[in-house]
Amino acid sequence: MALGEYLRGALWLLPGAAAALALVAGSLLARVRIAPDSVWHPLAFAGTADDARQALITIASTVVTVIALVLGLTIVTLQLASTQFSPRLLRNFLRDRPNQVVLATFVATFAYSTAGLYTVRATGGADFPRLAVSGAIALIFLSLGMLVFFVHHIVHSIKIDTIMTSVAEVAGRAVRAYTPEGPGTDRTGPVPPPGALALAATRSGYVQTVQPALLVEAAAGQDAVVAIVPRVGDHIVAGTAPLALVWSRRGGPPADAPVLARAVQHAVQIGTERTLQQDVMFGLRQLVDIALRALSPAVNDPYTGVQTLDRLAVLVDALGRRTLGDDIRTDAAGVVRAVVAGPAFADYLDLACGQIRRYGAGEPAVCLALLRLLTTAADSVTDPRRRAAVAGQARLVLAAAETRIAQPADRSAVRELGARLMTLQTSA
Repeated sequence: MALGEYLRGALWLLPGAAAALALVAGSLLARVRIAPDSVWHPLAFAGTADDARQALITIASTVVTVIALVLGLTIVTLQLASTQFSPRLLRNFLRDRPNQVVLATFVATFAYSTAGLYTVRATGGADFPRLAVSGAIALIFLSLGMLVFFVHHIVHSIKIDTIMTSVAEVAGRAVRAYTPEGPGTDRTGPVPPPGALALAATRSGYVQTVQPALLVEAAAGQDAVVAIVPRVGDHIVAGTAPLALVWSRRGGPPADAPVLARAVQHAVQIGTERTLQQDVMFGLRQLVDIALRALSPAVNDPYTGVQTLDRLAVLVDALGRRTLGDDIRTDAAGVVRAVVAGPAFADYLDLACGQIRRYGAGEPAVCLALLRLLTTAADSVTDPRRRAAVAGQARLVLAAAETRIAQPADRSAVRELGARLMTLQTSA
């Protein structure tokens, strides 16, 4: 999984594959000779060998310039996204498939034309691979179209609405993929006994993924239970805080702790950065980062903060209807064998509201957007603990608005919406 995640964000993979395919295609086309009476003859290059070499030289040199332009625009886009929105958005731009396809087309055109130049020069005379030269001309027209598309795509990709929508869609897919449907409660795993054995991490980094199935198999073989302590997305330091706690169901540590330790190391993937493979909170974090940058004194763009809260409301509504908390896995007999710590609904709600409230409480529009988000959350949750979390966040927003909003007229709208929310909470 780590290799797949890396390759999806590698800018070199598609261009490298495209260059290899271009060389293979050029080699095959160089072997084709078209007779004057063939139906394919109109597609063959009609000039001399010198004309073909000049055309290939021009194509190769032009494409090199275009590649430099594309890389320059890509770097500018990455720098803008990092400074204006969030440095954690760089991964999304690197994984952007259209950018990779455009770069692959240019690299393939350059590789094809350069190899074709060698073939034409080596052949010499009037007998040269005319169809292969026609292929280079076709590729330069394709590259021209891809250049126009790239400019269109890069301009639209740095629009704040496009960025927020893209992040929200990716986060929404993560919610649907990694959180079970209904009944809208928070699960809590068994409490480890005092005699549980602590297993430390062998490397420092962020917990990226956990594969509970591997833990269930290993724990069942020893009649033991394995509990992963950090949540996906948490940072852990090697040799200090426990990565997992293991214990025998008969009491005390398991019989063969090294076997369980190896299973934990295989099941838990630790990397240098957070990813959205299983980390739903990271999707919310990216949106919150955008709002915080917009609300900072250097930018002072509260409407972008409001737009971000509108998208966070959709995610919070989806989370409110799903089962969250610890991931509890059992064996075939229904005995609990593995527990993976996970965030509860209150954790997601605090992430979506907490920092934005603290940085934007002085703006009435932001307070109203926070209360609308909480109203949406109140409509989606029925669990008492979740409703208490919504009410707690609403009280914090109202308290911050009272102290941070200077004008009474501005506070009145916030008070009115807050009163309706608290009434809704009481009547439910």
